[in-house]
Amino acid sequence: MTSPDPSPGPVPSAGCGSGRRAALTSASALMVAAAFLFATMGVCVKLASAHYGSGEIVMYRGLVGVLVLAVLAHARGETLRTRVPGMHLWRAIVGVSALSLWFYAIAGLPLPTAMTLNYMSSVWMALFLIGGGILAGGSRIDGRLMASVLAGFAGVAMVLRPTIEAQQLWHGLLGLLSGVLSAMAYLQVTALGRVGEPESRVVFYFSLGGLVAGAVLSQFTGGLHTTPWRGAALLLAVGGLATAQLMMTRAYATGRPLVNASLQYLGIAFAFVYGVLLFGEPVHLVALGGTLLIVAAGIAAASLRQGNQARVRPAETLPPDIEP
Repeated sequence: MTSPDPSPGPVPSAGCGSGRRAALTSASALMVAAAFLFATMGVCVKLASAHYGSGEIVMYRGLVGVLVLAVLAHARGETLRTRVPGMHLWRAIVGVSALSLWFYAIAGLPLPTAMTLNYMSSVWMALFLIGGGILAGGSRIDGRLMASVLAGFAGVAMVLRPTIEAQQLWHGLLGLLSGVLSAMAYLQVTALGRVGEPESRVVFYFSLGGLVAGAVLSQFTGGLHTTPWRGAALLLAVGGLATAQLMMTRAYATGRPLVNASLQYLGIAFAFVYGVLLFGEPVHLVALGGTLLIVAAGIAAASLRQGNQARVRPAETLPPDIEP
């Protein structure tokens, strides 16, 4: 990774160096914690799906998020008023769609399988970058990036074959689609950051979109159900654990992007442990190998994307319809 300012300057003091190391360590710790909390949220979603539809879970997740983010913004003295409502609307549509499909996949698939399919987003983003280069008339395609994409899809085939029964195929396909939409949502979050939208405001409108969309979707999937204390606790946990998104955003703002992207995949490892201990899900060696292949492909794709982005203007890294 190239330095943002290659010109020589004053030599940093030992205190500055230790402060930078402390910030990087803190960012890594935040990313590990966020990955653990997201995997724990997956457990709560899987348990709650026995009593509620995915739309209803999305709705309650959005409700908790809206309340928490409104309080947080008020405590920070931030306003939730935005100059770019259209960008927030588009991000909410794509992001909530990805979230709903992921929750649906969690309900019908082994937890680590659903997590792995959603974590394909880095590979999809690499594919978007290749497609954008072709459409822009690029003369050369990075063969290493293409190899990462192909390795990721090979990993998906290895994960799906031993872990998904015939009746679960629909859940698997929609789980894969959730990764595609997640990649698009990440690009939109990047665009929102460029126009100066703080992370609390971005997550607030995403949660608001989930609240509205979940309420509408639940009317077509059995309506709202009564919430006994156990169900209410699970729904509250889903919403509360989702605030780990703020931890992840903070980690990316203060840490090294490639380190964060690598640590994010610990969520799959946590999901494997949860799946075995809580749900008695078998560990297939072929699926485990496929997961490792997806993780390696995702890390490689993230590294290569950073290298490509360092050689072009930032606006060129996003598709035209995502531009702010």
